[in-house]
Amino acid sequence: MPKPNPKVLLRHAGDYLKAHPEEIGRALRGALGLRLGVPIDALRYLARELAGGKRAPKDIVIEAAPPGLRLALTIKAMGTPIRASFTVYAEELDVRADAIQVGLRVEGLTLNVLGDESSPLAGLISSGAIDLTKPGNLVSFMPKRPAALVDAKDDRFTLDLLKIPAVGGNPAVARALRICAPVLGVRALKTKDDHLDVHLKATPSGIGAAIAAARAGV
Repeated sequence: MPKPNPKVLLRHAGDYLKAHPEEIGRALRGALGLRLGVPIDALRYLARELAGGKRAPKDIVIEAAPPGLRLALTIKAMGTPIRASFTVYAEELDVRADAIQVGLRVEGLTLNVLGDESSPLAGLISSGAIDLTKPGNLVSFMPKRPAALVDAKDDRFTLDLLKIPAVGGNPAVARALRICAPVLGVRALKTKDDHLDVHLKATPSGIGAAIAAARAGV
């Protein structure tokens, strides 16, 4: 997977704000309500830029389906190319100094075989042997689980973003979490008006711990 170039990202962000100046006012209003709005266009851009490698999903489509996100992508499972589409909802959020856990619920999963329909996996899909209402159970068919995937059962998935080496092994991320986690948490992730809104919660009682972490320089 290619690494994003910070300078290129900043340039594209500046170009986007020039084309959409209304985002500045929305960001200011959101800050007053402890809400950070991320344009879904930004997620689409990252999906295009970061897509790469033989195992990476292809042709990713991201749309708002308030309060969730609707996604469609092409993957290869057991050598069979499949077009998958589903809607995902963030229902549990736990941001700590040692974990960034997100509980997701997936519904409306559809799988369409794009390749050889006589393959074993295609046969399972067409026969209805795979219960698409419980996508978490499909993890058993994956040759290798994603690093961030902590648990998957029925229609629920639990991710820990710190288990992604590029995130968990980044000293800047660790320092930011130690300083911010005691005073600022995430209470909800919801889509609205083609934005993914991150609803924050403040914990004034954690100010002392945040100051101590900042002074410790960790």
